[in-house]
Amino acid sequence: MSSCKMYGLSSVVIVFTFLVTPSVMTSQQEPTDAVAGVANANRQFALALYQNINARQDSKEQNIFVSPYSVSTALAMTYAGSRGNTQKQMASVLGFNGVADDELFAGFSSLLQQTKATPDKHYKLDVANALWGQKSYHFESTFTDAIGKYYDGGFNTVDYIGAREQSRKEINKWVEGKTADKITELIHASDLNVNTRLVLTNAIYFKGDWASRFDAKHTAIAPFTVTPNKIVNASMMEQNATFPFLETNELTMVELPYAGNDVSMVAILPTGSAEDFGAKLSTAKLRELRQRMRPRHVEVFLPRFKFETRYYLEQNLNAMGMPDAFEETKADFSGMTGKPNLYISHVIHQAMIDVNEEGSEAAAATAVVMTSKSIVIPATFRADRPFIFLIIHKPTDSILFIGRVSTPPTPVATAK
Repeated sequence: MSSCKMYGLSSVVIVFTFLVTPSVMTSQQEPTDAVAGVANANRQFALALYQNINARQDSKEQNIFVSPYSVSTALAMTYAGSRGNTQKQMASVLGFNGVADDELFAGFSSLLQQTKATPDKHYKLDVANALWGQKSYHFESTFTDAIGKYYDGGFNTVDYIGAREQSRKEINKWVEGKTADKITELIHASDLNVNTRLVLTNAIYFKGDWASRFDAKHTAIAPFTVTPNKIVNASMMEQNATFPFLETNELTMVELPYAGNDVSMVAILPTGSAEDFGAKLSTAKLRELRQRMRPRHVEVFLPRFKFETRYYLEQNLNAMGMPDAFEETKADFSGMTGKPNLYISHVIHQAMIDVNEEGSEAAAATAVVMTSKSIVIPATFRADRPFIFLIIHKPTDSILFIGRVSTPPTPVATAK
């Protein structure tokens, strides 16, 4: 199982929660029960995934940035082909328990449409899905049709057996095109092999200007405390304006809207450790904090930052409660092919974030790599030449008899 790989700059003390919610609907629209259920499941998964990454030893003093929306969407498409205990585990991790498949699919379909930015919006927000299946390999039409209908995930045929590198480049080119060339080389050569049969991809791209921009003239070099014993310099942006704000004994919190007010960034500065705070943050706690925020004139100091991350999430998702999906002998994705002959070999996630005086640009992509299980060829013992045999007393491991058959006796005809 691949380890979680993380790359970034020095750790930040502020925890950034990037929210893309059904608030992109007009004020006249209300989220349907299906959309609300999916959005709630995604929020739960978002914090659980963040906390799992946050808890890893190799995340200490490292930046963290993921698009749980991208990961959950890619896994939701994979979930559509899961069955049995694999499905139960995935439902638990993704927050789908108690939700009927038709309601789940309808919820995701509506949510995907509502989060896409229309041309009249003041920001860009694009979400795209696709399937990449091995040519001449059987996939159930009920599975591919559902992905196409509910996730706008077109089915593409590639050749992982005879043209693996060409297939990899084709998938990566699609990802680059859907993320304004911000996510490149999502899939590495080592991520695919001759047994790869299906790759499910999701890509998300966001670009928006602040509703209240920072003036670059006010940006200055300022100290940033990574730990009490480690202080670095940062390009600190600054502005005075009215924003939703909350200050308590445990944190200071501000919400910075992007133009159009459909999308915002919520920045949480804990009084204590950001790692410890993030480990305990729940959807209920986040909702309660946001409800307590009130407009206030605030002097905001925010570091300008830009970095990329890359994760292999198999270990994280395994630890979160869906190990069977990654076990060759236990995975059941028979809804994809009609047989339980596939398992997840990789869940690859790559993301980038650029926050500056004008606004923010973020992109992420997720690939779920499905691999065929090893073909079990029955072993054969054909004693058609001289052989040795032993009769052993197992409790004492004593050899009671030993012999060799060099010439079997002539068969005796039996009565019919």
